[in-house]
Amino acid sequence: MKITLNGEIRDLTGPSVQDVLAEIGLGAARVATALNGEFLPAAIRPSATLKDGDALEVVAPMQGG
Repeated sequence: MKITLNGEIRDLTGPSVQDVLAEIGLGAARVATALNGEFLPAAIRPSATLKDGDALEVVAPMQGG
């Protein structure tokens, strides 16, 4: 399926948000996610299914000062 991941159109398998995170190498990472502009809690990622045209944003926390 084609989704927009962090502003870039990607062809990913899915079908869940958690599956996509694993597919892109972030399955175990602590990240924040938003699906179609709405915050998506980590507990919901395994049951949140994606479809063609969805937009997923993945943001990793940054350290610094």
